[in-house]
Amino acid sequence: MHKKNLHNFPSIFVGILISIFFFHSCIDESISTDPSLRLAFSKDTMFFDTIFTTIGSSTAKIKVYNLNEKNLQISAIGLGGGAESPYSINVQGVLNPNNQFTNVELRAKDSLYIFVEVKVDPLNVNSPVFIEDSIVFLTNGNQQAVKLLAYGQDMVVFKNKKILNDTILSAEKPYLIYGDLEVDTAKTLTLEPGSKLYFHAGASLVVYGNLIAEGTIIAPILMRGDRTDKLFEEVPYNYVSNQWGGILLLYKEGNHKLNYVRMNSGYVGVYFSNSDRRFRPRLEINNSRIHNFLKYGLVVQNGDVLVTNTEISNTGAYSVFLNGGKHTFIHSTIANYFNSTNILMQPSGKEGNAALMIMELNKILPMESIFQNCVISGSSNEEFQILSRFADRYNGVFTNSYIRKTEPEPIPPMFTDIKWYNLKDTVFVNSYFDREKLEYYNFMLDSLSPARDIGDYNVALQYPTDMNGNSRLEDGKPDAGAYEWIGKTGTP
Repeated sequence: MHKKNLHNFPSIFVGILISIFFFHSCIDESISTDPSLRLAFSKDTMFFDTIFTTIGSSTAKIKVYNLNEKNLQISAIGLGGGAESPYSINVQGVLNPNNQFTNVELRAKDSLYIFVEVKVDPLNVNSPVFIEDSIVFLTNGNQQAVKLLAYGQDMVVFKNKKILNDTILSAEKPYLIYGDLEVDTAKTLTLEPGSKLYFHAGASLVVYGNLIAEGTIIAPILMRGDRTDKLFEEVPYNYVSNQWGGILLLYKEGNHKLNYVRMNSGYVGVYFSNSDRRFRPRLEINNSRIHNFLKYGLVVQNGDVLVTNTEISNTGAYSVFLNGGKHTFIHSTIANYFNSTNILMQPSGKEGNAALMIMELNKILPMESIFQNCVISGSSNEEFQILSRFADRYNGVFTNSYIRKTEPEPIPPMFTDIKWYNLKDTVFVNSYFDREKLEYYNFMLDSLSPARDIGDYNVALQYPTDMNGNSRLEDGKPDAGAYEWIGKTGTP
């Protein structure tokens, strides 16, 4: 019996193959011409953020579905602008110089990819220009379209540029920076209100002279990476740290001012360092936001700094590191909830360092720190640290602030009217990034925030409006931090 089965196995196998052949021959392989059958798309509009002229975009994609029970033949796929369009398309890996494709078969319940890029020639205008086209599909007499939308922007391009004289950069066109933009010794770079600086990967602003960045509430100065596309559909590259270098202020006699500056998503925010202890360079940061840096937000070494109405937030290491000099922070928010797990889906977050580190190591030149009406918080239980080899010489004053730290016992005399951390505290509107709900970090105060109404009124008189221009004095009870609670949420 066993031998008989083995002997008959080839004939049985051939019979199975013949059955399969006849079964498939009965399946309808024809292409339907029914005009009621239509295509479906993963999106009906593809929007590219600002495209720098001559640079071009990264590649985006759209998926085309045939959800019908019948095979379809797409008679034509093409761009409305044809070969002259600034857009170009690639259908399933195939290019066509005219951006036109014909007789593309799409089987029932199947799909195909179309890849889209856009490159804009110089526009010779200062303002962004709206660039529009469509991918047009013709199937069984039905015309369907997916819109393509972008803004083209002329740029001033700097490549390893060194500024040798006092220079003003206007806001007429944005600046695209490759390599370092360097300011020579004792020279001053001034950025006008509304200036926009886009830094390529690894590029930094290195200042051996002075930096004056004077934005306004309606025309802030922007410093960020140059990638305007998205890492994932819901995650712009602008949300990802380490997209560029940072600002390095290295002049021993420097006098720097940052007002209404928005900078984000680089390696380090502001690195203000002086190795010559005989000098005390100065830095003022007002009404600014330094957010989402892989290492530090603000580093001060042997310099005097005044920070008011400013948010410094989300860094992989210390958000603020102070070592040497006099440091005054008034109505500022230091918040470190940095966690790249929320962005890159990697198991790395902040390095366990406090939001604020004050380190006093100099016996000859004692350091002084003043914090008034501030918020110091983060995702750890201890977001405030002082390390000093000469505690008897350190002069610290901390008043009317919220500090995420276990209340010390006894409370040192340098702390007055401090609201210490409680496990149940809800300090901010949003201290996380939710990819599904598209909710991004918002360090304005929550309605239940313990930082509300704890500010010193006399200090607030010097800074009567918050970073968003809201009055701190209207209710007679100013809040701590850079933002006054006004009964509604918004964006910082």
